[in-house]
Amino acid sequence: MSIRHIGIPYHSVNTHCTMKVLVFYSKILSITRIISVLGYLIGEDMTKRSPLAPKKLPKMPSISGVNIASGICGLRYTNRRDVMLAVFDMGTTVAGTFTKSQTSAAPVDWCKKSLKSGFARALVVNSGNANAFTGRHGDLAVKKTATVVAELIKCHPNEVFVSSTGVIGELLPVERLLSFLPRLAKKLKPTGLANSARAIMTTDTFPKGSVAKAKIGSQEVTICGISKGSGMIAPDMATMLSFIFTDAKVERRVLQTCLKSAVDKSFNAITVDGDTSTSDTVLLFATGASKNRSCQSATDPKLGEFRKALEAVALDLAHQIIKDGEGASKFISVTVTGANSKTAAKVIALSIANSPLVKTAMAGEDANWGRIVMAIGKAGEKANRDKIRIMIGGIKVAENGFAVSGYDENAVKTHLKGSHLEISVDVGIGNGATTVWTCDLTHDYIHINADYRS
Repeated sequence: MSIRHIGIPYHSVNTHCTMKVLVFYSKILSITRIISVLGYLIGEDMTKRSPLAPKKLPKMPSISGVNIASGICGLRYTNRRDVMLAVFDMGTTVAGTFTKSQTSAAPVDWCKKSLKSGFARALVVNSGNANAFTGRHGDLAVKKTATVVAELIKCHPNEVFVSSTGVIGELLPVERLLSFLPRLAKKLKPTGLANSARAIMTTDTFPKGSVAKAKIGSQEVTICGISKGSGMIAPDMATMLSFIFTDAKVERRVLQTCLKSAVDKSFNAITVDGDTSTSDTVLLFATGASKNRSCQSATDPKLGEFRKALEAVALDLAHQIIKDGEGASKFISVTVTGANSKTAAKVIALSIANSPLVKTAMAGEDANWGRIVMAIGKAGEKANRDKIRIMIGGIKVAENGFAVSGYDENAVKTHLKGSHLEISVDVGIGNGATTVWTCDLTHDYIHINADYRS
């Protein structure tokens, strides 16, 4: 962080008392920049860490067949990691899922085409600039990036996957990135996933990582993933990037099936604000270094433990994204049962999870279950009004079209004062059921997004 970058000349800090400087510049600077100034002056990071954040990032082991590096390129931020590079051994297979946005970013389009081969040699990710809605410039920026990396590691450009996250509609300073990549390549080593998790952050308040081990047959394999995401989060998918690495040997078509199933149960079941990003990407790289016996089908029983571990990593990362939802103070699970189908259950659950009225009630610790009734009704899926049951924190508040007589609202309010909330709904139609996850909606969400480009 530099005072010049924030917009305050150095002499202001040297010749005026701190408070006078802040009072003067508060007339022209955003809240975000004032916080940054305070951080600079006291030598600490003033970013408000989510109250739902885990105590620390788990120990991120090296994955055999993966070398990684991250560093400060200065594409948007100052004195902050903003680029990561991963290089994979030959034969690494890759699977991916991407945003369904009709305005997808140039890196997404590139990765979709590259995915057709099913093999990968490198991954480049930058934060601070999404390289989205940037026309031909954006396409050329991705191609140049892939070409430079391909020349560095001696592979085809189509084996280089590229991803970007940050502000939409601003041209990526690609020449700065291209000149930085050779220097970054010299720092490649087996360890470094933790710093890479930090390099892909934008408005995130903490780095996100998850690790699991499993066996394929008798061979133990490791799965390690990192993610970023905080706002513009909604299926399909969220404004999130997630990169998962494993030393397992998995055929590319089987890997794709495994990933899609894991994503549907995790990243496609979360929402912060209902907004789908231009850049959503989940990529899974399998180096094959563990030398396990390859499975030809995703339904092979030998893959059962691997698939469960992959789903656990994906769900853990997805939950961390919700816990880092912009301004979030509550982690909320919404379970819908009794729907016409699983798809219908998900539509209803997301209607509840995305409702600003429900989310603000949760933020205010207000047991206003009438807003949940509203969200069920507007979803457009079948629901039997006179059989609907609503529970908050396991306490039944409405049933058979009425409020439950004499239910203890104080007990509900006590539950709402906690940081992990549960809403359960049965709509009385069929057997369809699902669970989605969201967070509350607070004043901080407005502050973060009003000042995002500042």
